[in-house]
Amino acid sequence: MRTFISLLLATLISGLICAQTFGQTSPAGRRITGIVADSASKKPMDFITVNLMRDKTTAIKAYFSKTDGSFTFTGLKPGSYEVVLVGVGYKNKIITADLSDSTKMALDLGTIELVAATLGLKEVTVSAVKPVVKQEVDRITYDLQADPESKVYSVLDMMRKVPYLSLDADENIFLKGNADFKILINGKPSSMMERSYKDVLRSMPASSIERIEVITTPPAKYDAEGLAGIINIITHKKIDNGYNGTLNVSERFPLGGPGVGGSFSAKFGKLGMTVLAGGSQYRTPSTLNRVNRSTFGTDGSTDVSQDGYSKNNNNSGYIGYEISYEIDTLNLLSAQLNVNGSKSDGSGYQTSRMDRLGQVLQNYRIDNANRGDGSGMDAAVNFQRTSKVDKNRLLTFSYRYFGFNNKQNSNLAISEQVNFDLPDYRQINDQSFSEQTFQVDYVYPLKKLSIEAGLKGIMRDNRSDFQYDTYDPETGKYQISPSMSNKYNNTQNVFGAYNTYQYNFKKWSVKAGVRVEQTIVDAVFISTESTVKQNYFNVIPSLSVNRKLKDNNALNFGYSQRIQRPGIWQLNPFIDRSNPNFERTGNPNLRPAFVNDLQLTYSIAKKASVNVGLGLTAFRDLIFQVAVYDPETNITRSSYANTGTARLFMSMLNVNYPVSKRLNFSLNARVAHGKVRGVVNNIPVTNQGVMSQIAFSTGYRFDKDWRVNANLNYNGRGVNLQGNSNSMTSYSASISKDVIKDKLSFSAAANNPFTKFRNYRRETFGPDFNQLDYRRDYFRTFNFSLNYKFGKLKEGIKKNKRGIRNDDVQNGG
Repeated sequence: MRTFISLLLATLISGLICAQTFGQTSPAGRRITGIVADSASKKPMDFITVNLMRDKTTAIKAYFSKTDGSFTFTGLKPGSYEVVLVGVGYKNKIITADLSDSTKMALDLGTIELVAATLGLKEVTVSAVKPVVKQEVDRITYDLQADPESKVYSVLDMMRKVPYLSLDADENIFLKGNADFKILINGKPSSMMERSYKDVLRSMPASSIERIEVITTPPAKYDAEGLAGIINIITHKKIDNGYNGTLNVSERFPLGGPGVGGSFSAKFGKLGMTVLAGGSQYRTPSTLNRVNRSTFGTDGSTDVSQDGYSKNNNNSGYIGYEISYEIDTLNLLSAQLNVNGSKSDGSGYQTSRMDRLGQVLQNYRIDNANRGDGSGMDAAVNFQRTSKVDKNRLLTFSYRYFGFNNKQNSNLAISEQVNFDLPDYRQINDQSFSEQTFQVDYVYPLKKLSIEAGLKGIMRDNRSDFQYDTYDPETGKYQISPSMSNKYNNTQNVFGAYNTYQYNFKKWSVKAGVRVEQTIVDAVFISTESTVKQNYFNVIPSLSVNRKLKDNNALNFGYSQRIQRPGIWQLNPFIDRSNPNFERTGNPNLRPAFVNDLQLTYSIAKKASVNVGLGLTAFRDLIFQVAVYDPETNITRSSYANTGTARLFMSMLNVNYPVSKRLNFSLNARVAHGKVRGVVNNIPVTNQGVMSQIAFSTGYRFDKDWRVNANLNYNGRGVNLQGNSNSMTSYSASISKDVIKDKLSFSAAANNPFTKFRNYRRETFGPDFNQLDYRRDYFRTFNFSLNYKFGKLKEGIKKNKRGIRNDDVQNGG
């Protein structure tokens, strides 16, 4: 622990050395005043943006004119300035303000009149094309508001278009082909995303979201967890005095269901608030599933064939609330509260037959009725102090509580038994998770250098109470099986510190940092009185470099080292026996996995926005799901182990091109070659292959606010340690119409209209078995939605620029 504290202090000292000047009072300085008025009516104009410029490219301060048209800049040093006034519908105006005379302490520019801009008829009808994709030094951004399909699809559906992201057949998100990442809302963790992100993103209309950031090289201020990176969902943030909001009502069938969602923001003087809420029903009609397993070895070969049908109905909802209060110009207090929940009911049946050389060894039918209940909640409070000397110098204190519960209950009835004497049974898995986080962040900007540093402590508690009950026909009651039930408690404490530096040259931008983390794990099996203890220390570096080229082109290089701490879903030793021949469980002995990631991206920002990337990723101690066959019980058990090393070569291409004012198209493609090595049942295993994802989209805007879009998506086969999954091609078309311009719109979409079902195949192999899982899913669906926008605002809600980001535990779901 002494080593950790010493390194922690050494890491922070460079970032905090200037803290003693934080509260010093700035000198009075010089000032510039003026009044803005309309040139025709001579009336004062409020909310006109007034920029104070040192030169044509360097802005010093920005201000809004008050209700009487006045504006004031204070605390200025001697020198020559330019005042630039910008108003919607008015021509920009530039005024020279000379304060170089040492005897002049104040300059009154008097009344400055703005002239209305004259627009011809053709100019009024021209629509500006908003760039959809933007490359920054450590992230790439997708603007959902610039994509018209955001009115008809959910946030989960739109993820297919975002660079580096893809969705598999089960709508699981992959970032650079990896399922280990973190999802944040406005840069902060949320229980909505951490408990079950698919339920929430399905019910969240994309029209309520401003943009999605993919942070491919997370800087040191972010927790070290998330092998692939971070997905940051930005809601509408630019809020003025008054209110605005969005409301979306949708229907999807036969797969899916009705949904409603939206956002509301308001600002009244120093008080601002934002609400994000929604709910949906997601129905999965009865679908076919099959499993075929062939075993071989010294004990002879067997063949297992299973056929079944299952259906499920899930209801979920969420609400998130943020509030901020500007105590004065230097102190800001904000808080957030997120609540979400879901309920699911499913049923199905399965027949199973085991043969050896044509002779029936075992036969049974199992009927399964299952129910799931889950809820999550997080609350946080942040206090931000701004320096009088520099408004960008920030000190932030934050606290956050987060917790969720998931309860699964399955009742299984067995019939048609041949050489199979297992009685009816039920299994209950009650999981809970809670954590408390304390954090302090400090930002100290200089002329071209920005220094950030922080301290953080996270205290986590994972609990699981799993129970296995068998039916006793003599008593007519279920009896608990002690040997197959247990109570599990896992505590994890993480103490971290970071230091980041960003330096901006004329054409270069460099961001580098280091994060140190100490993790202490203590797991206890209450029923068996056994324990697991771990203690590990990590130093995590990161580096991002951006080089601006001619014509707004840019070259980006990024290096990051990340870790993956196992989550409760991987640690929980609960054994899922809903299929008696195929069991699933977690492993409480898991250690963290590590990754080193290198990437190079070239961006072209002309009429066409083009991003081309190359990457190399190397993994060690990778956590893989491992399937092992036991010939004595004829059971295949899947668990998790730190058995893997892997390397991944990747290329990425993203193109957004407005062919004309009416026609546009986009391409999002990724091709990678992966090679994984591991150990299965004490035998080395190697698997490799090419993985690819391509998403093509085109849209055309007709007169009278009609728009049509078409999409084509291809997901190549998946590769993991013990097998492969087949490829998938999907297509869709949508149409939208503004019923009331910029207010009310109607949208409809058809997904895979000529293909009713999609066949999903996953092959798994081991040293002594081969297995094929087959599922037939509904593929043809139809969407309808109404989207309504309301409100009018002028001035942005002020939020803390720093807050708690617990992005170090793998997503579940």
